[in-house]
Amino acid sequence: MQANRLPPHDFQAEEAVLGSILIDSMTITQIAGFLSADDFYREINRQCFEVCYDLFERDEAINQITVTHEMENRGMLDDEGPGYLSHLVTVTPTSVHIKHYANLVHRTATMRRLIDTAIDIADIGYQDNPDVDDALSTAEDALFGIRQGSQNRDFVPLADSLVPYLEESSPLDQVDGQQDTSPIVTGYQRLDNLLVGGLQRSDMVVLAARPSVGKSMMGLNFTLSAAKAGYKVGIFSLEMGREQIAARLLAAQSRVNHQKIRSRIQSPSEEERVVNSIGLLSDLTIYVDDTPFQTVAEMRGKARRLQMTHGLDFLIVDYMQLINGGSSGRRDGNRAQEVSEISRQMKGMARDLKIPVLAISQLSRAVEHRTSHRPMLSDLRESGSIEQDADVVMFIHREEKFTTEEEWNKSHPTEPFPRDRATLIIAKHRNGPTDEVEMKVRDAVGIFEELSYQTQDAPSYVSGLGVGR
Repeated sequence: MQANRLPPHDFQAEEAVLGSILIDSMTITQIAGFLSADDFYREINRQCFEVCYDLFERDEAINQITVTHEMENRGMLDDEGPGYLSHLVTVTPTSVHIKHYANLVHRTATMRRLIDTAIDIADIGYQDNPDVDDALSTAEDALFGIRQGSQNRDFVPLADSLVPYLEESSPLDQVDGQQDTSPIVTGYQRLDNLLVGGLQRSDMVVLAARPSVGKSMMGLNFTLSAAKAGYKVGIFSLEMGREQIAARLLAAQSRVNHQKIRSRIQSPSEEERVVNSIGLLSDLTIYVDDTPFQTVAEMRGKARRLQMTHGLDFLIVDYMQLINGGSSGRRDGNRAQEVSEISRQMKGMARDLKIPVLAISQLSRAVEHRTSHRPMLSDLRESGSIEQDADVVMFIHREEKFTTEEEWNKSHPTEPFPRDRATLIIAKHRNGPTDEVEMKVRDAVGIFEELSYQTQDAPSYVSGLGVGR
């Protein structure tokens, strides 16, 4: 690149934007949603637009006289200043095309920001950070910031947002070349009905329970159902390795005991089911990242790359309390504040990617000290902001994990011990009802089955993972 090359700019477009505003002050309303003073290359043009915008926000008149006075009061004008404002009005034939002029200004500003970001990225490379992933994540965030800033967000007609509801779309298809907007099915009919079709796009969904109750297992059940329905699923597993994930998915699909799969001790019929399940799972679009102690920024960058290269409809993070709160891994001792920031960033990731993000979370020990043992929103571990940020909060409750059969029979003499039973509690639902779904648990093969929709004629496992292609 030549050292004396000027960055992209368009003085004529800048002057036309300002001249249009001075001719007709109401035209600023057409561009205020996406054009800023920083988009102007020439200093006096940047100052002039800043003054016009401030007058607009104060609901004061915008014309050659008021702008001149305001700029003089701020010390922005030299002796030639008033003449320059007259020049702006003179060289602008009409204010009708202000949006066209503004788009030219915004485009060249984006190109300048790209140049500046490229220089910053070069500096990142020269710093030779030992953490390559952190350096790449920082560079990606810088580029993504330009893209986000270049999008002209403003009011749009309601009719535009209603179009997808008039079209029948398949999970495998896209609407008008854009990302599919249909909910992600969980495989549980009652749960999908309560969630208005499934897990909604841009939602942060929290699935929480105490250890060993089945959080990861249910997350993998959701994974299988979504992938069988044709959706592309990503898993950030901060606790288990990808081999463990694969073994659990294989057990759930084949209905062969997880321990038998790991030990390779299977009957001929079980071995046949395992082999067939390996073929089916290999055809599904499931991606696993088992890097431990990642930051949300790192995960967002990886998820964004996956979505751009292969597609991504549904993301699972297992689990929130293992996420690193800062790029350096340093903690200041305030874990609650750190988790609050993680929760906020997770919600932002769901919105940026326009996919549901299932965040698996631990519950505090308070559950174990209550008589009922039923989880409540206040039990979300380390941060109440998780409840605030989440669109849906679900708890898994298994009384058998807290009460022995002897203790149960004493307090519930007329009720059978809830062995292998679980209740999925929808404790918060921002856009729908809260309720409960009763489940049967098959720990040996890693499956939750929805009791409400089982029938005597069908195999019990159909209700849990029966969604297929």
